[in-house]
Order: sequence, then C-alpha cells, then structure tokens
Amino acid sequence: MEFSWSAEQEALKATVVAFAQRELNDDVIGRDRRGEFSRRAWEKCAALGIQGLFLPEEYGGGGADPLTTVFVLEGLGYGCRDNGLLFSLNAHMWACEVPIWKFAGPEQRRRYLPRLASGEWIGAHAMTEPGSGSDAYALQTRAERRGDHYVLNGRKTFITNAPVADVFVVFATVDRSKGFYGVTGFVVERGTPGLSVGPHADKMGLRTSPMSDVILEDCVVPAENVLGGEGQGAKVFNCVMEWERTCILASWLGAQQRELERCIEYAKQRRQFGRPIGKFQAVADTIVEMHVRLEAARLLLYKAAWLLGQGQPAVAAAAVAKLFASQAAVQSSLDALRIHGGYGYMTELELERGVRDAIGGTLYSGTTEIQRVLIAAALGL
Repeated sequence: MEFSWSAEQEALKATVVAFAQRELNDDVIGRDRRGEFSRRAWEKCAALGIQGLFLPEEYGGGGADPLTTVFVLEGLGYGCRDNGLLFSLNAHMWACEVPIWKFAGPEQRRRYLPRLASGEWIGAHAMTEPGSGSDAYALQTRAERRGDHYVLNGRKTFITNAPVADVFVVFATVDRSKGFYGVTGFVVERGTPGLSVGPHADKMGLRTSPMSDVILEDCVVPAENVLGGEGQGAKVFNCVMEWERTCILASWLGAQQRELERCIEYAKQRRQFGRPIGKFQAVADTIVEMHVRLEAARLLLYKAAWLLGQGQPAVAAAAVAKLFASQAAVQSSLDALRIHGGYGYMTELELERGVRDAIGGTLYSGTTEIQRVLIAAALGL
C-alpha cells in the first residue's frame, strides 16, 4: 500500500475542499431544523463529478480507483458541514450505482448509470423491512415471476433518498424456503405502477437526508431489470456492503479533521484560571485521543479501499474500518462538544449536530454489533 499521494490526487482533493466550503454550507442549521434536502447542492456536486467519481468513463464517470475516491470524499467531508447531504450522496453511489454497475445488463447500465452519474437521477436502495434489519435476508417482500416480468409486493422501511429518488434497487424473495438463495435484486424506476413512497421520516440526525418507506403493491418489473439473475440477491447485497462499508465513512474523516483543528484553535484561545485550557492535561489528553482516533480510522479505511482497488477481498477489512471509524466519529464529536463546554451545546456552533449525525454511523450499513459478528467470522469464531 502506497502512503503518498500524487500531485494530481492532492490537487483534486484541494479542489473538492474549496468547492465544498464555498458552495455546500448555505443555511445548514436552518435546513437541518426543517429536515430539508438541498437539490441545488446535489446538482452542484454533480456538476463537479462527485456522483460519478468512481464509475467508468463510458458511463459518464470519473474512473477514480477506490483509494482515490475515499481520499476525495474525505476532502468533501472536510469542506462540507451538511452531513445529511453527504449521507445521501453515499447512499446513491454505493447502494444504487454499484449494484447496477456490477450486476445489471449492458442495456440497463447504459440507461441508468449516465443519469445517476450526472446527478439527473437520484438513487435509493430498498432492502430493510419492518421485520428485517440486521437479519437482512428474512424478507417478507415477495417477487413472483409471470412471463417476461415479476410482480413485487411488500414494504421497505428507513429507505434513504426514497422521497426524492428516481431509481430504486429493491430486494425481494422469489422463494422464502430457499433463504438467501431466494433473494433477488431488481431495478425499479419511480413512476412504475404499484410503487409508492410513504411520508417523510423525522430523524434524530442526518436530517437533511430524506428518508421514508417504500411500498410495493402488485408492482410490475421487467425481467431484464433483475440484477445478476434470479436468486443472486445475496451476492449483489454483499458486494454493495463491501463498497459501502469501505467508503461511506470517508467523509467523516474530513469532518473529524475539521473538528480536531477547531478544538486545537479553541484550546489555544479559551482561557480559564489565567491560562489557555489547552495547557490543562485533561483537555490536551482529550485532543490527543481525537487525533489518534482519526489517524487510526484513516489508515483502516485506506487499507480497505486499497484492497478493494487491488481486487482482493475487503469484507473483513471493511467491517473493521466501519466498526472503528463509526465509533471514533461518535466519540470525537462528543469530545469536541465537551471541550467547548456550554458553548458546544448551543446549536449555532454546529457541534451538537455533529454528535447527532455521527450516531447514525453506528447503525447504517450494518450496526456495530453486526460488524463484530463479521469480524469474528473472519477470525474463525
């Protein structure tokens, strides 16, 4: 693994940081309070090439390898304070674009990927159900083959981007008796008869990322929109999780870097008992721990991205990275708030929102407990 970046990679990251600082932080506090998704910010990201960063150039993408992609998204997280927007971008990229890129037929890739890469269309991933979260393959949503199409019936819940999505990657089972061998993935367009979206969900954090249920009632999907073939849903889902767990927390590296720098500056300026609070060991130790967590999380994510880019199995490395980075984000966000004391508790400093947003990282893409199960299995336990 190479521990240096090319001048081109550094320049790309710097461009993204400057863009995010300039274009993506308009009224974040207000939009968070209202639970408002910014389509304008989404389109600005698309114009810069964020949504298609890692996709092949033939589909309108930038052709970046996974490690470069993580590096650039780290810069996006450093410059952009709207964690909900970043979460929506990641859901779109890893959970919708990746399965279509890797498992759709040529015609479907040509139809969907250029529109997703350009930001014209927004993607969503519909796996979770009211009765199946961590037990991902215990699906109640059914898919019945009828000639040249399938009929889907069921309900999905906690679906990121659903209220604004144009394309859904939906998982359903064709035969419950087969367990995960019966699970199948489908590409379903918004406007397909039988597909509807529930009311907007009100969340603790990541409030600028829209979320709702997806309802399927005799929803007719062409057979050519099956991903990877009937019964290949587990393979599709595992591929998605490998990419998502590797990349989705990259923006949090940037957010932690920004919080760390802010805390260092505050600890130098804020005085109590006649000296800067950074001179008190308790405060200095807390900032050091924030720095160590960030460095460890960064290296773990870089390793997983490097493995993915080398075509090597990254499932275990991605689980380790996701487990550590998500917990590091929560702890460091709490530390940043505490260092700022009562001021940190105030909305205008935006630190309390960081705490609320970071907690989601221990839940999405597999909970902390699920990552431990995956790591234990990789260790032969």
